[in-house]
Amino acid sequence: MGKVLSFGELLLRICPDGDGEWLAENKLPFYVGGAELNVATALALWNIPSAYFTALPENFMSEQIIGYMDNCKIDTSKIHHGGDRIGLYYLPKGKDLKNAGVIYDRANSAFAMLQTGTINWDKVLDGVKWFHFSAICPALNQAAADVCLEAVKAASAKGITISIDLNYRAKLWQYGKQPSEIIPQLAQYCDLIMGNIWAAEKMLSISLPEFIHETSDKNVYLEQAKATSQEIIKSYPKCKSVANTFRFDYKQGIKYYTTLYTDNELTVSKEYSSEKILDKVGSGDCFMAGLIYGFYHKNNSSETLNFATAAAFNKLFIPSDCTTATIEQVNQTLKENED
Repeated sequence: MGKVLSFGELLLRICPDGDGEWLAENKLPFYVGGAELNVATALALWNIPSAYFTALPENFMSEQIIGYMDNCKIDTSKIHHGGDRIGLYYLPKGKDLKNAGVIYDRANSAFAMLQTGTINWDKVLDGVKWFHFSAICPALNQAAADVCLEAVKAASAKGITISIDLNYRAKLWQYGKQPSEIIPQLAQYCDLIMGNIWAAEKMLSISLPEFIHETSDKNVYLEQAKATSQEIIKSYPKCKSVANTFRFDYKQGIKYYTTLYTDNELTVSKEYSSEKILDKVGSGDCFMAGLIYGFYHKNNSSETLNFATAAAFNKLFIPSDCTTATIEQVNQTLKENED
C-alpha cells in the first residue's frame, strides 16, 4: 500500500503555567511534537503505515525520542542525523500556537541547519505513497525553504501524492521573505492543500473581499471557502482537493466546522461546539491526519471530512501535542454528535 511520510521539525513543547508556579515547584511539563510528527503519530495510531523524516543530533536525547516514536509504530529509519540541538518552543498551558505568548527556540537546530544536496531523497522516498509537510518548515529560513522545494520536486517526480498544511506562524517568518514569496512554488506540487481562507490569502495571495473581515455569518464563510478552493485549484492545477477549517472562540471553548472541496463539490462538516476545551495545540494536525486517513482508504468526501473533523474536535480535550484518540473513539465522537 505504501507509507505516508511526514516531513518537518521535531520539537519539544515546554509548558510553563501562566502564574509562575513552575518556579516554586521545579516542574515544567513538556510534550514531544511538531506539526508533521503530530500527523505521523495519529496515522500510526490509526494503523496507517506511517514514517517520519526530520533531522536530529546524535545524542542520548535523540535516542530516547526515537525510541518513543518507535513505540508509537512510526518508521524512524530514515531520520537524518546531524547538527547540535533539538528545537524547542514554550507555550503556556491551554494557549493557541497563534498566541502572542509563544516563544520559539529553534535557531541553529538540527532541522534549521539542513542544506540542499545533503539528503538522498530517492532513498528517503523509497516505498512512500504520500508525502506530507507544512508551511512551518519553509518559515524557518531560506535553506529550509530550499530543502522543502527539493523534497516536493523529488516526491512529485516519483508520482507520490503530496499534501501541505498552510500553517501560518508570524513569529517564524523572520528572514526577509513573506510567505507569499515562498509557499506558491511549493503548493504547485501539492495534490491536497489544507488551511483556511485567511491562510490562503496570506500565503497563496488568494484575495478575500473586505467584508469577510467584518462578518461572522457562517453562510458567508462557506461561500468564501468554495470560492477560495476553486481559485486554488485554478491557480495550482496539480491540486485536486482543498480543505478549510473554521475555528472560533466560544465562551472558554470553541465552535468548529470544516469544508472539503473536491470533484467540483463543496462538502461541509457538522458544527461542533464546546464551552470549555483543554488544549488547542495539534487540533489542525489531527484534522490533516484525518483527511489523509480518508483519502488513503479511498473513502468518499463526506466520510473523509466527518472523520477528520471529529478527530480534530476530539484533540481539543487531549493535553498533548498529538492525539491519543483511537479510530473507535473518533467514531464514538461522530456518533455522539449526529444530528
